[in-house]
Amino acid sequence: MKHVIALDVGGTAIKAALVSADHTLLYETRRPTGRDKGPEAVVAGILGLAAELREHGVRTYGEPAAAAGVAVPGIVDTAQGVAVYAANLGWRDVPLRDLLSRRLSGERGERGERAGTPVAVGHDVRTGGLAEGRIGAGRGADRFLFVPLGTGIAGAIGIDGRIEEGAHGCAGEIGHIAVRPGPDGAECGCGGRGCLETVASASAVGRAWAAASGEAAADAADCARAVAAGDPRARAVWQHAVDALADGLVMGLTLLDPRTLIIGGGLAEAGDTLFTPLRAAVAQRITFQKLPLIVPAALGDTAGCLGAGLLAWDLLAEHATQPTEVSA
Repeated sequence: MKHVIALDVGGTAIKAALVSADHTLLYETRRPTGRDKGPEAVVAGILGLAAELREHGVRTYGEPAAAAGVAVPGIVDTAQGVAVYAANLGWRDVPLRDLLSRRLSGERGERGERAGTPVAVGHDVRTGGLAEGRIGAGRGADRFLFVPLGTGIAGAIGIDGRIEEGAHGCAGEIGHIAVRPGPDGAECGCGGRGCLETVASASAVGRAWAAASGEAAADAADCARAVAAGDPRARAVWQHAVDALADGLVMGLTLLDPRTLIIGGGLAEAGDTLFTPLRAAVAQRITFQKLPLIVPAALGDTAGCLGAGLLAWDLLAEHATQPTEVSA
């Protein structure tokens, strides 16, 4: 059976799968990222896991993977297949496409040139957004915005089945829209103040609820449960985050006019506790804009692997349509 390798590299774990052409996860596994051992060890772990998947495919399906896709955090040069920078992994300018291609094919270019198995490298959030838009919650929508609410907040802009990267690979960074600017705004890791992710991310909600409840270990899930139980302190924390999130999302939909707004990440797991007040807050803020369909993400933590698989299959389709040179 023809299949591809999919890798989703996170700060704590690397999720991996073999993916068929109909987007079935034929085989899944995961390994610790091992970032405490340094960036070289992380890269070695990615290459080693990819090689294991290749061998599993050969043993199980009688042939190696036709291509591979890998989703990584940080700044990514998708055209060159380079993981430019990731603060949480400690790496810079890692030529992942070339390294994986040679490892999977067994070929070694003398000057580091790309050879062997086709490999696509993508940004983790945009890759997850590709999966949600094409085969998940945004399926059938010609325009969508995917916003995962986790440790931080990012975004993926979907247009006709593809993800817009922007001129410099930075499109969709809605988490760094300043919704509470000024000297009183919380300082963000990006250097700004009052960014959306400092108020409405799962980690921000967790911090606010820990302070309000006096429970140092409390997190966003605890806050959501307290909201559902009617705790007025939790409701105040939650509404503060929802209001900021609505402000940021309205900025996004004003600029992008998406048909569907997909909310994912840990905070979305609160279900109606999040979506009921969020839909109301967004509706209250729009004037001339068209209210998009606001829905929870559908693929959960498989989105990254499924998206990496889509990158690989898209790469194969692209190669298939390229003209073949014929020597005289």
